Amino acid sequence: MGMTENLLPTGQWVITLVLFLVILFQALRSIDWQAFRKDEALQHSFFGAAVVLGFLWHLRAGISPGLAIHIFGITVITLMLGWALAVLAGLLALIITVVTGREPLLMFAVNGLVTVMVPAIVSYRIMLWERRKDFRNFFAYIFVCGFFGSGIAVAAAGITMCLMLWTGGVYTFDELVHEYLRYLPLFMIPEGFANGAFVTGMMVLHPDRLTTLDQRRYR
Repeated sequence: MGMTENLLPTGQWVITLVLFLVILFQALRSIDWQAFRKDEALQHSFFGAAVVLGFLWHLRAGISPGLAIHIFGITVITLMLGWALAVLAGLLALIITVVTGREPLLMFAVNGLVTVMVPAIVSYRIMLWERRKDFRNFFAYIFVCGFFGSGIAVAAAGITMCLMLWTGGVYTFDELVHEYLRYLPLFMIPEGFANGAFVTGMMVLHPDRLTTLDQRRYR
């Protein structure tokens, strides 16, 4: 996140918008809206997550345009809600940043793709991989899906952002390495800790709020 207006060429912006709309359409199709309307706890989790992310994303650092550093927090939301609702909660949070003037409306699709959709999809795929492996220790869910999953998700988002800036001619590859990519492993550590710690707390206090957690699998 942190893409400013006119940072990307028009052609790349259009391609990003199309990809954003395709993923958004798939997310809307994947949600069981009837079940969502009936589940008040899920609704509270959804809107609460959006508000928390909206304010969390105001805390960031960075010097060059498009290379902002901040906690994403999408992994834990994905584990709580599933990838589709996590995408919508993240986009609602992004709307908050637009309304407050933190992000430009023109770059909504770009920031939504990088900050919300990519980490949500990656986090969900890692959760599915952990489920297919059928680990029987609940620590596997915490570490694979929470700690490591969030680190990999933020790395995927960061690499996607760098590829967009590089192919768009905004920065050279050397500039991206110097200003962002070489620090990426350091960004992954706090992201993993924050998401993993929250997932751990949820498993202890409210495991029912983690919709992707199959408690029957773990001993």
